[in-house]
Amino acid sequence: MGAEKFAGKEHVLNFTATRFQLTRPKAVGPTMELIHKCKPKSMSEWVDFYWENAFTATKKPVKITKEILDELGERLYIKITEVVIPEWTKAFDDITLDDCKEYILDVTLNRTYDGFHRESAVYRELAVAFDGVVKFEKTDGETDSSLDVDYIGVVIKNYKTLGIQVKPISVRGAQRGYSLTDRVRNNFRRFEEDNNAKVFIILVKREGKKSIIVNRDVIKEIQAYVGQR
Repeated sequence: MGAEKFAGKEHVLNFTATRFQLTRPKAVGPTMELIHKCKPKSMSEWVDFYWENAFTATKKPVKITKEILDELGERLYIKITEVVIPEWTKAFDDITLDDCKEYILDVTLNRTYDGFHRESAVYRELAVAFDGVVKFEKTDGETDSSLDVDYIGVVIKNYKTLGIQVKPISVRGAQRGYSLTDRVRNNFRRFEEDNNAKVFIILVKREGKKSIIVNRDVIKEIQAYVGQR
C-alpha cells in the first residue's frame, strides 16, 4: 500500500500525475472531502463509499467508475513515455556541474528574495484594503511549512479568523489556473478546522519589478467573508 508499492517509480508517477492534473478533484473527485464524510473503519468500507459517491469536480459532474480511473492510468502512461521520459533524458544529457551550483544559489538566495518581496507586496495591499477591519500577521515558520498558510488575519470586531496563502504563478500558469494538491488541501482543512477559519489563495505574478495579484476577485471574497460588504 502507498508509495512503497511503487518503490523507485513513485517519484516519476507522482510528478507526472501532478503535472498533468490526473489525480485532481476534477479527474478523480474530491477524495479528501469524501473520505472525511465516510470516516471509514476499513479499506473496503472506503472503497465501497468511493465508488458509490465519487463524481468529478467539474461543471457537469461525471460519476467515477473503474473504467474512468483506468483511462486516467492510460493517460499517465502516455504522458510518461511520450513527454516526461524524452524531457528528462535531454535534461540528464545536458545538465552540468555549473547548472547544479547555480541552481542551489538561485533557490537559496534569489527565490527567497523574490518570495519575501512577493509576500510583502500582498501584505501591504491587504493592509490597505482592510485597514481597521482585519489585522494580518505573518505566520511562524512551522505553520507556514506544515499548513501552507503564509498570513493569518483576525477580524477586529469579532475575532473571526482567516488564512492567506501567497502563491507565485507565471502568465501561462495564470491562464491554466491553480490546482491544489491533496497535501495542501488537507493542510488547509486542518487549519480551517483548528481555527474555525477559511483559507484564501492569492496568486501573484511579476510585472517588471512589481508583484501583481492575478485573482483580484479574492479581495471581494475576503470582504464578503469578514462582512465588509
